[in-house]
Amino acid sequence: MATTQQRAATTAKATSSPSTDVPMPDEGRHRVVVFDVEPRVDRGSFDVKRIEGDVLRVVAVLVADGHDRVRGVLRSKRPGSSRWVETPMRARGNDRFEAELALDAIGRWELAVEGWIDDLETWRHGLERKAEVGEVSDVDLAIGAALIERAASRCGNGSGEGDRELLERAAKAIADPRAARDERVRLALSASTAELCARHPERALATRSESWGVLVDPPHARFASWYELFPRSTGEDGRHGTFRTAEAWLPYVAEMGFDVLYLPPIHPIGIAFRKGPNNTLTAGPTDPGSPWAIGGAEGGHTAVHPDLGTLADFDRFVASARDHGLKIALDVAFQASPDHPWVTEHPEWFRHRPDGTIQYAENPPKKYQDVYPFDFECEDWRNLWRALRDVFEFWIARGVTIFRVDNPHTKPIPFWRWCIASLKSAHPEVTFLSEAFTRPALMYSLAKAGFTQGYTYFTWRNTKHELESYLRELTKTDVAEYFRPSFWPNTPDILPEDLQYGGRAAFLARLVMAATMSSHYGIYGPAFELMDHVARPGSGEYLDNEKYQLKRWDRDRPDSLRRAISLINRIRREHPALQRNDGVVIHRTDNDMLLCFSKSHGEDAVLVVVNLDFHHRQSGWVDLDLDVLGLDPHTTFQAHDLLGGGRYLWHGGRNYVEVDPHAMPAHVFALRRRVRTERDFDYFL
Repeated sequence: MATTQQRAATTAKATSSPSTDVPMPDEGRHRVVVFDVEPRVDRGSFDVKRIEGDVLRVVAVLVADGHDRVRGVLRSKRPGSSRWVETPMRARGNDRFEAELALDAIGRWELAVEGWIDDLETWRHGLERKAEVGEVSDVDLAIGAALIERAASRCGNGSGEGDRELLERAAKAIADPRAARDERVRLALSASTAELCARHPERALATRSESWGVLVDPPHARFASWYELFPRSTGEDGRHGTFRTAEAWLPYVAEMGFDVLYLPPIHPIGIAFRKGPNNTLTAGPTDPGSPWAIGGAEGGHTAVHPDLGTLADFDRFVASARDHGLKIALDVAFQASPDHPWVTEHPEWFRHRPDGTIQYAENPPKKYQDVYPFDFECEDWRNLWRALRDVFEFWIARGVTIFRVDNPHTKPIPFWRWCIASLKSAHPEVTFLSEAFTRPALMYSLAKAGFTQGYTYFTWRNTKHELESYLRELTKTDVAEYFRPSFWPNTPDILPEDLQYGGRAAFLARLVMAATMSSHYGIYGPAFELMDHVARPGSGEYLDNEKYQLKRWDRDRPDSLRRAISLINRIRREHPALQRNDGVVIHRTDNDMLLCFSKSHGEDAVLVVVNLDFHHRQSGWVDLDLDVLGLDPHTTFQAHDLLGGGRYLWHGGRNYVEVDPHAMPAHVFALRRRVRTERDFDYFL
């Protein structure tokens, strides 16, 4: 037999189990659990992105034990406000609740979801079931009356005074045993009593989700057409272009239907290790050097190249662009030439090699001896961060609110997150395009860090499978919550093989795809519309690249694509479906050379068919998803080719198409439903 001492030891051992080391919550009576809140990015670690005027739909699971009724609200705080506003959430079954919020201001919104047990609605639901079988007792009514009295006590001053009086009167009537029970039940279950109680719920034990952010940008963050132009190449008779000569190009760019004119760096260019034509190591006395080798005796990132003009000339150029309906975007490249003032003023901001020289930029086998990268791991990193942020501040003060950032993936993500958040807190209208042709995770991390749009892999996606897969990734996964794609068929750095060998049809096809697959796109011109297609041997870059020399462009060449570009940009402006990416649907074709997709928004539906064979006519059958297009499978509809002008009557989902690249390598159809009017004749909506 166990002794008393042995039994005591066993008891002590049992009561000191490891589970007692787990701390209890500060408040364990919060019975509602809030989870699966959408949309959020990485559980709220980063901001969701939307556009001013969007309606945000928030969905969450609010679940509690047992059968008690649960209520919830979406809490929102507008940009610059400290006041929370609440929107009731609607139950959608299976413990899911939703609410919609109109995002009518740019800036960062803060959101949270809150849920609680609705004791009054739980009581009313039980009372209703008892009333159906005639089992309501005075005790049941007394319980409810007490709950209503507590609701009355929660009424505030002002408008709440009237509610308090009505609730107290209702509680007294429901609890009165002398009144007819049926009348008391009817009052308890009335809509007016429910509405009064709902305005003053008991939320002491409510559960609130962690807050998260929604970054709301101006409309051009989602829909814009960019045109890249080197101002220095706008001069005449071999002279260096200026802001004044570049003004003469503004009507040309505007007439093609572009919204944003993007300028590569406009700063002084270093002399040391200046590159010559085609990136040669030796520059001649008249070679202008690369605009990305920023900084000289005249200044750095807040100065303009003296050959372009003065800051006053730049201000005039920005104002003139505005008069033509164009916004100016500036390239910001955080690197320095060896002649940049910061090299001597802040040598600690650069990485030094063992021989004492500063490390220049490399991307083996490429070498950029004319460029010094900043050392973001230096001891003085805080002052470096502030100086770089102040570069943006300088240009914002001069009226520039759109920036294209060069190679942001070679700078730390924490820097970008701080820098962009700091700038947008003061200037919510400012937007940033990330030029990061890099690994997907890094590209998407930059978007999460705050970049408004990002360059994409579209430039290298060529086959039907590649294009369809990429379009699905960008528009049908959670990537769409934070990454806004910008499609560019060419850049000064990139001349893809399709454009090198595909001829005019390749330029047109890639233009149509960029402008219709993505609501945000751009071209590097005039190289694009003049179909410059000759690459430097052994590279994917332009021969006689404009990055290293002045160019002369004949805007009025008869074979220019300027009219086709104007037409496509006009189609984009006229069709809301092409101004966003959330309505994309890919449709099946029986020919792998034919890519078919549609975009829909509201009543607008556009169908695009592209021939990916730039040398031969291709034909086949497309199988349309009529449901997503809002078309009746039993009704004839019209397909109006917005590029060629043809109009075709189609019936049902399966229809024949033929695309001749020598005429136009794509169809862009506006789909119009056929309806019958009261006058009994047909027309198309």
